[in-house]
Amino acid sequence: MTISTAGSPGGVQSIHRALDVFECVAANGGTMAIGEIASATALPLPTIHRLLKTLVERGYMRQLRSRRYALGFRLVPLGVAANSMIGLQTEPILAELVNALGETANLAALSGDHAQYVAQAPSRHSMRTFTEVGRQVELHSTGVGKAMLTQLADADIDGIVRRVGLTGYTPTTLTTPARLHEVLQRSREQGYVLDEQEQEAGVRCVAVPIVTASGSILAVSISGPVQRVTDELVARAVPLLQDAARLLADELESTAGR
Repeated sequence: MTISTAGSPGGVQSIHRALDVFECVAANGGTMAIGEIASATALPLPTIHRLLKTLVERGYMRQLRSRRYALGFRLVPLGVAANSMIGLQTEPILAELVNALGETANLAALSGDHAQYVAQAPSRHSMRTFTEVGRQVELHSTGVGKAMLTQLADADIDGIVRRVGLTGYTPTTLTTPARLHEVLQRSREQGYVLDEQEQEAGVRCVAVPIVTASGSILAVSISGPVQRVTDELVARAVPLLQDAARLLADELESTAGR
């Protein structure tokens, strides 16, 4: 996996590069050699050396006896603090969806130009969908992503498309701006979004946006194998997801205000 922020709009280049290092090392099991980091981030070795020296001094990276680099322990309290922002009551809300519908429930938030999963309650079925908390996915090909796009202005959506593109992951992925806007408009009118095997073949998802007073953009969904996520299940899921979205919005707002 190669990470590059060469096309990132605005921002401070050195911060982009430091974040690339974190994301790269995390995506590769938590430890990497300096040459591996340089190759994966497409940055010069001297630049990576300077970044790692600073991050090690601040405790955000560690150099092991093997000379490999690992994520530092100063990241732990930041992760704990970020996780606490999700609120302790989000997990029971997601678990109720699983109890009622039988499929995996997901909570995601808009993170830059992507959707990031921030909480999940897994289905009890042996065959189930699973997404790592913290994983980022593209907006146009996922239920939670499209649900969040319904909350954005068309001009903002077009900006994301220009920066990220419309990668076709399966034959049903939306790969043209016109088709994406058409589906989003219909989803706004319906009040929910479907992912028809657009991110992964064999997986179907139904999602609704979470509307918060603060303007934070999130979505909640249930996902599972196409054989189980039938039209009948979708019809049952939509009002339950909408109720859960209201509860999650209240919980997230109350957590932020504490």
